[in-house]
Amino acid sequence: MLLSIRPMKPIWIVVLVVLAAVVLPVGCGASSYNKLVSLDQGVQAQWAQVENVYQRRLDLVPNLVATVKGAAAFEKDTLTAVTEARSRAAQVTTASQSAPTDPAALQRFQSAQDQLGATLSRLMVTVERYPELHATQNFRDLQAQLEGTENRIAVERMRFNETAQAFNTTRDSFPTNVFAGFFGSRFQEKAYFRAAPGGETAPKVQF
Repeated sequence: MLLSIRPMKPIWIVVLVVLAAVVLPVGCGASSYNKLVSLDQGVQAQWAQVENVYQRRLDLVPNLVATVKGAAAFEKDTLTAVTEARSRAAQVTTASQSAPTDPAALQRFQSAQDQLGATLSRLMVTVERYPELHATQNFRDLQAQLEGTENRIAVERMRFNETAQAFNTTRDSFPTNVFAGFFGSRFQEKAYFRAAPGGETAPKVQF
């Protein structure tokens, strides 16, 4: 005996269509939201790493200045330039919370940090005229720590750009870009570190 298949009633077809129209967008939206949250947290975590290595350099500067000042009749203007550059870098570091999503804020942060890096480079070049400084263990230790910190800065900046690119690529891809727009600044595009004019690498300290 053949079983007859009853045609689906129009009302059930409408219900299924409505359910599909509701469930599918909600599921896709939840997936997109979770993906953006995960990538955003990755950017924030990497930004914290960038701030950490820059803070380490800020913390080294006072000891470096004190060691140089105490070991030689060092040029006052050079030490003053380093101290002032450190002060500016510390100020922008304190106000850098918006930097990952604000290109102007990131530019101010980078500019101040690059200026400090440049003054430290000039300081180390000047130190070459004071060989007695190289005889002190404290100064040699500070040199090694500063060199290591500059290398870490270059690495963490590169990693930040990579995480920012991963976020921006996902955010700007269709249809996630439409979904992200519903949340305003919650998933705002991330800014990038840019190479300073004439210097595609991190500042090099001349020992």
